[in-house]
This record gives sequence, structure tokens and C-alpha cells, in this order.
Amino acid sequence: QVQLVESGGGLVQAGGSLRLSCAASGRTFSRYAMGWFRPAPGNEREFVAAITWRGGSTDYADSVKGRFTISRDNAKNTVYLRMNSLKPEGTAVYYCAASIRTVPVSDGTRRTADYWGQGTQVTVSS
Repeated sequence: QVQLVESGGGLVQAGGSLRLSCAASGRTFSRYAMGWFRPAPGNEREFVAAITWRGGSTDYADSVKGRFTISRDNAKNTVYLRMNSLKPEGTAVYYCAASIRTVPVSDGTRRTADYWGQGTQVTVSS
């Protein structure tokens, strides 16, 4: 089991930056791919970014590539999301996730996770 607690959300002007943190508890944190999601239409969660358990590989949604950076510190059981050049459409609750996997859906595949945090609100004003 992994428990996840996010922090670092807040209100920022368009073009600004925030860094989200996700503190994990559980002995097996370092074994999991970690990532960030945000709400999407239809009660789904949209994939934002992911990082492999060793941190050697990262992946991003097209909408955030070049602006967001995911990283992790396994010694601190923490994963981060640095968000630069924020846009108003980035306003959302951001959820930390552990044990990310890909599942088939009717029109292809989507990312999901086995463990979720409670989320942290990010509001970007125009």
C-alpha cells in the first residue's frame, strides 16, 4: 500500500510557475512508476506526466511538454511536478498517482493508476 499527500498548489497568474510535491508513505514507493493527473470530462482523469521508478524515463501529455517537468527523490519518498508558463486552462485539481499503468479503452489506451492522492488545487488567473 502507498499513501500519497500532495502539496504546493495555489493561485498563480498566467505565465507563472508552481512546484507541486507528493509525499508518499509505504516501503515500496521506489518500486512504482509515479505521475500526475488532472480531471477530464466524463469523470475521468487526464494524464499529465509520469516518471519511471528509477527516474530514468519521463513522459508528458502533449499539452504540457516543454513547460512541465516531473522528477522524484526516492530517498525522500517524494515526487515533484514543476509547472512553468502556466495557462488558465491549466486550472484544475492535480492528483498524484502511484503504480501507473496503461489500460485498453474503446478508442485506444489510457493511463490509470492503482493509488491516488487527494489532490491539490491549482488556479491560474488570466
